[in-house]
Amino acid sequence: MQPPTTITRVLVIGAGAMGSQIALTAALAGHTTIVQDIAQGRLDAAAAQLRESTDKMVKSGKLAEEQARRAHDRLEFSTDLEAVAAAADFVIEAATERLEIKKAIFARLGELAPPHAILATNSSTIGSSAVAGASGRPGQVCNLHFFNPVLVMECVEVVRHAGTSQATVDTTVELARSLGKTPVLINHEVPGFVANRLMGAVQKEALALLAGGVASMEDIDATARMALRHPMGPFELMDLVGLDVVDYIAQATYAATGNPADAPDESVAALVRAGKLGRKSGTGWYSYSR
Repeated sequence: MQPPTTITRVLVIGAGAMGSQIALTAALAGHTTIVQDIAQGRLDAAAAQLRESTDKMVKSGKLAEEQARRAHDRLEFSTDLEAVAAAADFVIEAATERLEIKKAIFARLGELAPPHAILATNSSTIGSSAVAGASGRPGQVCNLHFFNPVLVMECVEVVRHAGTSQATVDTTVELARSLGKTPVLINHEVPGFVANRLMGAVQKEALALLAGGVASMEDIDATARMALRHPMGPFELMDLVGLDVVDYIAQATYAATGNPADAPDESVAALVRAGKLGRKSGTGWYSYSR
């Protein structure tokens, strides 16, 4: 069955930072949006955090108070996957980056979601081909990869696997545009897609320059900002993304390619083992005030 050309009900699986921001973005764009998670506590925390986010946006003049109210009216939160999946037009899975968990979710979505519904994964490392078969509708499965912070970052990666239908691609691209994002289409699955491959190449060179004593971390970051006009340097960016996430992406890429050049960096791994994860932990490459 062909996917619908108009999406009215969006279901987001996972109430973490990414899932909740994706949901608010969809609600702000006018879609009825449901956030589903197995833990009521995470749903409650997400609802409170999203309310805080829109309050800040209203206070800063970036969002009208009436727009915020209407967005929250469109948001729903539920632990009942069976009930909310049954009415979804488009599902965005933003659960833990573990393949076995994602496969189980897509298997359930394949059973519960309407036949026309598109099933997308927000994964930055796992291509949708790994979960498409479990869904029973591989032609309606793709990656829709948002970037953190979702409310700010304009780009989204739409990644098709070999069996993704053109109708699914077209509808996913149009949904991304309706959310105020600029979709980039990736026609072949490759580890890291495009953005993470570009980011990884810069990070790898920065780490090599630091390890070789060529320049200090601070000067490497300053060069990236001032000479290349990057908004932040590679070490600052790693701290923002989270060093655990950087390390996980490297592990997943290396597992997929087996190329020694893609092996995780030991200096990053050492910081992760020490609990120094970047901004979210208060220290990483740099130290941050709480």
